Amino acid sequence: MTRFNRSPRSLSNALEVLAQRVAPQTLLAEVQGTWPDAVGSAIYGRARPVAERAGVLTVACESSVWAQELDLMGDAIVERLNERLTMGRIARLRCMAGAPYEQVYEAPRGRG
Repeated sequence: MTRFNRSPRSLSNALEVLAQRVAPQTLLAEVQGTWPDAVGSAIYGRARPVAERAGVLTVACESSVWAQELDLMGDAIVERLNERLTMGRIARLRCMAGAPYEQVYEAPRGRG
């Protein structure tokens, strides 16, 4: 006879395990997972990695000002990312402003 532990368990632990199992095993997925720690909360709130190809990481930014700022900080961000990555390396950032960020990260609007 098998005994089961019937005490409540944290849902967040189960979801974390599930997320690890279903997450794609790509360099982009690894970058997206380490992005908040690598760039900090101020940048994380304004820019997100959306694509990677041949070591070039495309970052969608909230505005052209943020895209330019990240371009200027590119070498430092790439260095911090590469310190955390195990699946590959990022060579440089490509920062874009506007539509891609808004399409991916804009909150859904209510019905009018």
